Amino acid sequence: MKETKAWSLNGFIGLILFLIGAGFGIYLLTQDQVAIGVTLIILGILFVSTITAVQPNEASVITFFGSYLGTIRKSGLWLIVPFSSRKKISLRVRNFNSVKLKVNDIEGNPIEIAAVVVFKVVDTYKALFDVDSYEKFVEIQSETALRHVANKYPYDRFETEGYSLRGNADEVAAELSVELQARLSVAGVEVLESRLTHLAYSTEIASSMLQRQQAAAILSARQIIVDGAVGMVQMAIARLEAEGLKLDEERKAAMINNLLVAIVSDRAASPVINTGSLY
Repeated sequence: MKETKAWSLNGFIGLILFLIGAGFGIYLLTQDQVAIGVTLIILGILFVSTITAVQPNEASVITFFGSYLGTIRKSGLWLIVPFSSRKKISLRVRNFNSVKLKVNDIEGNPIEIAAVVVFKVVDTYKALFDVDSYEKFVEIQSETALRHVANKYPYDRFETEGYSLRGNADEVAAELSVELQARLSVAGVEVLESRLTHLAYSTEIASSMLQRQQAAAILSARQIIVDGAVGMVQMAIARLEAEGLKLDEERKAAMINNLLVAIVSDRAASPVINTGSLY
């Protein structure tokens, strides 16, 4: 079953009926017409008791002796079915911040991960009657979905291609939103957005994994430097030959060695100037 619109009238009509009934009833009491006067006063009280106020971004779920009559979403003062009960539920956009969860990624590395989920209620019937507590349901299902998504990817990709939790945060968040929506639809909740708010290796492996990251970064930087250095050496030799300076293989080897050492070295080079012949 889904949410339906409840029967309602303008609440100010109920106020007018209450004033008319109570006023006329009191008048009849003064005229010794007790039965009719009391009846009108009771009817007036009944009308005023069925008035409910609905705030902006709020809904009032109406039930009549256990039967669902519908939901009032429009803000204002409304007159509803007598003897019915009403339950207020917020339609505002809300955030859920998960605690830091300790899970294993797809490679078995223990990591800490947390997320924020932005959601709102879109079906009041499901939110109130299909689950015990939709807020608790959102909390538990959000943490379950976060664990499931974290188990599908590695924390980082050092050498292989593919998604990782650290390198593809937007894609991971989008997948988390899709999975959350599938889980929370039963509670009448719409997931507007989800984002990772915390991602780190667990303390017991953080130091060793940091060293691995640093080593991978150094290796990648060295590879870029070597590629650039080789290109610069090739350009230098081609330029010299274009200018008419011919070098034999031994001089080319010496020049390449000197240039590569000067460019690739992580310290400033201290050149030794040779004023004589190589031979």
